[in-house]
Amino acid sequence: MHDREAQARYAPGARVVIRDCEWIVRRADPSDDGGYVLTVDGLSELVSGKSAQFLTRLEEAADAIRVLDPAETRFEQDLSPGFEKSRLFIETQLRQITPADERIHLGHRAAMDPVPYQLDPALQALKQTRQRILIADAVGLGKTLEAGILMTELMRRGRGKRILVLTLKSMMTQFQKELWNRFTIPLTRLDSAGLQRVRNHIPGNHNPFYYYDKSIISIDTLKQDNEYRRHLEQAYWDIIVIDEAHNVAERGSSSQRARLAQLLAGRSDTLIMLSATPHDGKAKSFASLMNMLDPTAISDPEDYAREDFSDKGLVIRRFKKDIRDQVAQEFKERVVKDIYLDASPEEEAAYQALLEVPFTYRGEHSPERNGQLVRIGLQKAIFSSPAAARVSVEQRIRKLQGSEANPRQPSDDERVEIQALHSLLLALGNVDVAHFRKYQELLTLLKSSDFGWKKTNTEDRLVIFSERIETLHWLQGQLQADLKLKNDAIRILHGGMSDIEQQGIVEAFGKPESPLRVLLCSDVASEGINLHYLSHRLVHFDLPWSLMVFQQRNGRVDRYGQERTPIITYLINRSDNPRVRGDQRILEILKEKDEQAYKNIGDPATFMKVHDADAEVELTMEAMAEGTAAEAFDAQYQPDTSNEGDDLLALFLNPDAAAPPSQQEAGSGEGSGEGQKASPTVERFSLFESDFAFARQALEALNRERKQVSFSANPERQTLTLTPPDDLDYRFRFLPPEIRPVDGSLVLTADKARFEQEIRRSRQDENAWPKLHYLWPQHPAIQWLQDRLLAQVARHSAPVLVLPETDAVARALAPGESVFLVSGLIPNRKAHPVIWEWFAIRCRPGQGGAPEIEVQPAEAWLRQLPLDSQLPNRARPVDLGALEALRGPVIDAARGEMHRRQQRYTEQTAPRLAEQLDKLQALKGRQVQQLEMQLAGSQQADHFKAARKEERLKRIERVFADYQAWVQDTHTIEPVPYLQIIAVLTRETD
Repeated sequence: MHDREAQARYAPGARVVIRDCEWIVRRADPSDDGGYVLTVDGLSELVSGKSAQFLTRLEEAADAIRVLDPAETRFEQDLSPGFEKSRLFIETQLRQITPADERIHLGHRAAMDPVPYQLDPALQALKQTRQRILIADAVGLGKTLEAGILMTELMRRGRGKRILVLTLKSMMTQFQKELWNRFTIPLTRLDSAGLQRVRNHIPGNHNPFYYYDKSIISIDTLKQDNEYRRHLEQAYWDIIVIDEAHNVAERGSSSQRARLAQLLAGRSDTLIMLSATPHDGKAKSFASLMNMLDPTAISDPEDYAREDFSDKGLVIRRFKKDIRDQVAQEFKERVVKDIYLDASPEEEAAYQALLEVPFTYRGEHSPERNGQLVRIGLQKAIFSSPAAARVSVEQRIRKLQGSEANPRQPSDDERVEIQALHSLLLALGNVDVAHFRKYQELLTLLKSSDFGWKKTNTEDRLVIFSERIETLHWLQGQLQADLKLKNDAIRILHGGMSDIEQQGIVEAFGKPESPLRVLLCSDVASEGINLHYLSHRLVHFDLPWSLMVFQQRNGRVDRYGQERTPIITYLINRSDNPRVRGDQRILEILKEKDEQAYKNIGDPATFMKVHDADAEVELTMEAMAEGTAAEAFDAQYQPDTSNEGDDLLALFLNPDAAAPPSQQEAGSGEGSGEGQKASPTVERFSLFESDFAFARQALEALNRERKQVSFSANPERQTLTLTPPDDLDYRFRFLPPEIRPVDGSLVLTADKARFEQEIRRSRQDENAWPKLHYLWPQHPAIQWLQDRLLAQVARHSAPVLVLPETDAVARALAPGESVFLVSGLIPNRKAHPVIWEWFAIRCRPGQGGAPEIEVQPAEAWLRQLPLDSQLPNRARPVDLGALEALRGPVIDAARGEMHRRQQRYTEQTAPRLAEQLDKLQALKGRQVQQLEMQLAGSQQADHFKAARKEERLKRIERVFADYQAWVQDTHTIEPVPYLQIIAVLTRETD
């Protein structure tokens, strides 16, 4: 066989039968034996979802390979009532078509009521060559939902089979449930219990990240588990999601988290990062995240400019003020209550004792900055609680005099400080419960009718924040006694707990039947965790020393989906001591700035401009240590009045985007006129009125041939209940155990409102997972059903529909005319479908025996034809031989039409491809130039600089070569289309 002929035979998209199974060719690469290595994906039932490679010379020698020629398609007349078999087959084939445009085809139909701003990240990402994006929306806007929409779109396009999600250990269950409940994305949770389960169920030499296609794991688990880190290095995914991505940025040195994230960034085509606080204000730290998204973008991590990447769409960022008009019903305006209280005489005495401590630094009394910073550290603890202060004072004493096991000799100044610290301890001891005004005010608040909280109301739970663990433990014991709470009614959540403990507490807080009523949280719970399901009251027992912490804490209950008005309460202590009162006033100013950011600005980091909670705390402590007046502190940290706002993020936001993607005008796609605003979403054409109607009729059809599935249907509630047969049950074995059918019964509903109720109800269940499943195209049961329907039609066959003489049929089909539904597919070099069209090819008798052939878009033609169950099938015989004679001309016409689309695509993409490659070369040149400048300024020896240069140049070359190959493979389509005759429709003849 000639090379060109062989290449055409095995072109990507071709269907082949190898070893009695049907496959689709994804790649055909020359092999050393003179043949080809075929990379294929399974189509028939036994190999569906599997990939394999075959050597053509070996398979051809065994006569085990056959290319399916569409011109040899066998025809079989459909005799089923109402053409049921054909309608289901055509519908299933329609559902296989994967979109290749920039609009949303499925994500908007998830089990939620999406609003426009939630579609924007997916729309922005789909415009890019590859989907790499940081979703940096503010706390509470629903970044998980936005990521789920994009993931769903990529799965719809065949680019989301393998998914890895990394998140905080406290959020694993929450993230897992959200993606399953809303988007039917089944993530296997690999927490400490999950990892042990994996070890018990798969062979020791198997990679768990290949055993489970979709998994979720804590990056700290990976960091601590060398075995799983090794498995990670050998796996590849379609999509990787990194939640709270600021935790994996490089901060000064490359941490284990950052190194793992850098490794993962190169292990997938798609990378989605989520963070409301995406950087710490340092260019190099933020550059590390951007380089994970696109390693070609930044030449100098210390100094980069907008023109490098403003058109890459790497970042999207919105605040509540930006989208409030879209979601008024979903965002309740928070109510803020400030409770001011005067310090008790005992507290004033403790403050005075603190001010009288002669703090030392390196053995000497230090009345200035260093000693004052020590004082502020202890004052921070006193502002939290006497319990926290006692622990901090005792730690200071141990540091100065050492412990029994490791004693040290204090200096004279240190001995004076130790004596004063003991006096401070005595003063703190006098601040008992009765004289701890902040606690007494909290107790009064919780018991007051105005506040309205009742410990007996299971759907009105309370969140109390404090930054100090000692304060939380003290509050737990004291509130339990004073409010007469049982042990399991009040719990603490802090970062020192295991992943299982944290997840268990968060789940219990969201279950109405749980006895948990009060959750005491350290600031570990201010990142990402949803606490709003049964709680809308949040109390700050102590004021944060960071604006970013204000935002994170309040965002636990004031977030998208909160159904009640959030009530945020601050307990604000005031002292008569001028020095202490001034420091307390600085914290009040922080609270006021947070409210200003919430109402008018959006980003609280625009005040202090360090973009890091710890750095903000340091600035606050510095101001107090230096004796900065509250008014001066307020004046020093004013919001950025320029249009840039967050300087680093502004570099990555496209300034030319006048409107969000969901509101921009239509592109040049079919059906969009000049200046016409296209909908950002697409409703798929279907022969059935709903997914429920399709699934119901499919199950009935399967049972008509032979009893295959035990099921019942409730049309009023849009619900199907079935007992999974063995092949469907087998699929669930590879999915998370939490989603497997309960009691052997699978219940699916297409009713969003009912499913939403079930999600809420499920929080009352012991395992907190819905018993109902969402019925839509992404559910495994629907995908199984479609595979079953495809298997009902013999391989390489197409049904023939002999339509009755009705008015509707007469309008769509002329006498003697036949219409061939033909699918044409052209993938790119990465085997992703780029052009996938359906044609209605009309064949009429012509003069001289040659048929007249007209090619039309299939969807427009099918819309003219009411191909529903009301169309009677009279089973009139048809001349299949005459239809078979038309196969060759039909395929030739389809091939010609696909060739024209191929040319049009190449003409449109060639300039864009050339432009992208030119930009890559310019970026590469800039990185090489930057390297030369760095080396020129280095004082290292020449041989060291030469070695650095060689190593860095190799890396630059590798990065750009990989990216260039990716771009070319994505934009370059294969030369030969795969054509398939789906069905033939003709009219009855007398």
